[in-house]
Amino acid sequence: MNIKTVGVIGAGTMGNGIAQVFAQAGFSVRLVDVGEPMLDRARAAIEKSLSKFVDKGKLTADDRDQTMGRLSTTTSLDRLADADYLVEAIVENREAKAALFQSLDAMTKPDAILSSNTSSISVTLLGAATTRPDKVLGMHFMNPVPVMALVELIRGQRTSTESMRIASELCTTLGKTPVEAADYPGFIANRVLMPMINEAIFAVMEGVGTPEAIDAVMKLGMNHPMGPLTLTDFIGLDVCLAILNVLHDGFGDPKYRPCPLLRRMVAAGHFGRKSGQGFYTY
Repeated sequence: MNIKTVGVIGAGTMGNGIAQVFAQAGFSVRLVDVGEPMLDRARAAIEKSLSKFVDKGKLTADDRDQTMGRLSTTTSLDRLADADYLVEAIVENREAKAALFQSLDAMTKPDAILSSNTSSISVTLLGAATTRPDKVLGMHFMNPVPVMALVELIRGQRTSTESMRIASELCTTLGKTPVEAADYPGFIANRVLMPMINEAIFAVMEGVGTPEAIDAVMKLGMNHPMGPLTLTDFIGLDVCLAILNVLHDGFGDPKYRPCPLLRRMVAAGHFGRKSGQGFYTY
């Protein structure tokens, strides 16, 4: 398949990072969100990110300008009608994603591949919302997208081998390393990561250690580049809670039960870096 135009739906942190790496790799990118303010913030974030690469000597100023020239933004999903490959990066909510995939299925070319940046939700379920489940797959980027090398590729129950091959080759073109995961809640990354994060939050709640102490133990004792509570703030406490709920609902195993402190902090609007307050203050 000759992919030239890529549609990215959702202009948040993940969506703008995904749009950036595709535009850097030479693709024409259309970034969609519901409002112009979100799209303006996304363009500014992408330009800032590219400028950092220029400052570090990893890109030229001309590369940056050409990348921005390949990026267009819109509030209309209809602009994706002729896209060759689509990446959904909206809120981590099963119903919202399924509804979007149903809409994309109705308006895009029959041979277009529909992928999701979901970090935990069933790709099979998203495929079932379309008439092309063989062309639906998971393409889970890591944050920050322009820097992190891994992309988890998730094969749904009816995803074709050809669709997975195309996605894998795209990852290589983007300078990323694809790793295939089966379609189980949380896939590989979050099935391993979230229980650790959840246990760290239990340790805070029970007074085992302060966030600083817990992060220091994991950084200095286990050689993690970032402590689990700093990482929680970076990911977003609301996102971590949503993923843990998917794991808990999907497996019915109490080991995935979200910590009550996590629930309380999310209810208070303490989401981490993006809200200015999480386990640390920003």
